[in-house]
Formats: sequence, C-alpha cells, structure tokens
Amino acid sequence: MQTIDSLDDMFLLEIKDLYHAEKQLTRALPKAARKAKSSELRSAIEEHLQQTEGHVNLLEEVFKMLGQPPKAKVCEAMRGILKEAEEILSSKVTPPVKDAAIIGAAQKIEHYEIASYRTIMQWASQMGRDDIKQVLGQILDEEEETDRKLSELAKTSINSRALAEV
Repeated sequence: MQTIDSLDDMFLLEIKDLYHAEKQLTRALPKAARKAKSSELRSAIEEHLQQTEGHVNLLEEVFKMLGQPPKAKVCEAMRGILKEAEEILSSKVTPPVKDAAIIGAAQKIEHYEIASYRTIMQWASQMGRDDIKQVLGQILDEEEETDRKLSELAKTSINSRALAEV
C-alpha cells in the first residue's frame, strides 16, 4: 500500500482511481447499450460512452497538468458497481423491466462519479489548482447532465413500460 503524506498525494491517487473507473466504463457501456430495448435508452448510453471517452482524455490532461504520466489505480468501487450491473444485464427479465434496471445501475455509476468529482474539485480548489478544478468541473457537469437525462427517461417512459409488464 502506498503511503499518503499529503492532500496532493491523495488527490493524485483519486485521479488515478477515477481514470481507471472511466476506462472501465468505456468497456462496459457498449454492452449496456446492446442490451437496452428502448432506443431512447440505447441512445443515451451511447452518448454517455462518447462523453466517457472524452473524460478519459480530460483526465489525461489533468495528469499532464500535474506533471505525471497517466496511470490508473484499480477502482474497486466501480468494479463492484459494474459487477452488479453485469448481473442485471445477464438476468432473464422482460425487456422493459431490464431497461428500468439498466437505468438504476447507470445512476449508481453516475452518483459514484458525481460524488468523486465533487470531492476532488474541492481539493483542487483548496490546493490552488483552479486550472484542474475547471477541467474536473467540465466532467462533473456532464455526469450531472447524464444523471438528469436518465431520471427524465425513467420518469417519462421507461418505468411506465416496466410497470405495464405486471
């Protein structure tokens, strides 16, 4: 285990963790898109995949700003959330119910990311790294927008279709 002596060390560790989390998502989102029955949900997932690929690139920029090579630290939290999501994707359930479950799994992912980015943005601010805070804020804005879109999709169509399956 690495010794953490400062907030700078902790910050870098969290950037590495999020870098791994985002990279895991670039591999997981295409499968979720294929399993989604709703074209609106599939489109939302595909759009988020493009954003996630951009997040990987933005985090690589943060590494450069820190004078560090891009290096991932295994994100066990995302690994666990994605394992749960995989169980949903593999389950035998009616397509409308699976779509509702996919949204639930996706929102767990978004909420983890939102909490993580908010934390490290605060750290960047307190460390006087407004340049990095701005980059992280761009990622956070996209994560929050994805969460809003998923909520709206669930409320306006997906959950109703799932309820109709009863």
